[in-house]
Amino acid sequence: MFPSVEEVESMTSDGSCVFCEIAAGRVPARITHEDGLSICLLDINPLSRGHCLVIPRRHVPWWHDLTSEETESLFALARTVAGRMMVAFRPDFVCTYARGRRIPHTHLFLVPTWRGDVVDRVFNALEGVQESAGELVSLRDPAEMDDVMELLRNG
Repeated sequence: MFPSVEEVESMTSDGSCVFCEIAAGRVPARITHEDGLSICLLDINPLSRGHCLVIPRRHVPWWHDLTSEETESLFALARTVAGRMMVAFRPDFVCTYARGRRIPHTHLFLVPTWRGDVVDRVFNALEGVQESAGELVSLRDPAEMDDVMELLRNG
């Protein structure tokens, strides 16, 4: 039996690491690929069909603290699975990003993504903020701030 999202959240709230439990074989997971240093499994709370996580077997909270061998394994496995996703699901691309925050065990998200889906919209919104930096900076201009102050003071 595979754990529910609620069961996983309760595992992580008591200080244990669900990914370490999966790597040790004590918690079932839908493992798609693995090698000696890394495991790829389906995310139990997917953002799209085929959404996977690639984790190192060893507990390492931040990806930049992995050994060179672990980094190579993690990204090689991610590349293999992303290639399989491109064939199986035919997405526009496979979004990849590293986490380790909510569950403090490095994990790469592999999310098949199509134009206009929820992940595409989120990243487009982030890029929109990034691209509008000049616009945001102009809001700090002293003349602009004086103008806003006067508008608020005088209605």
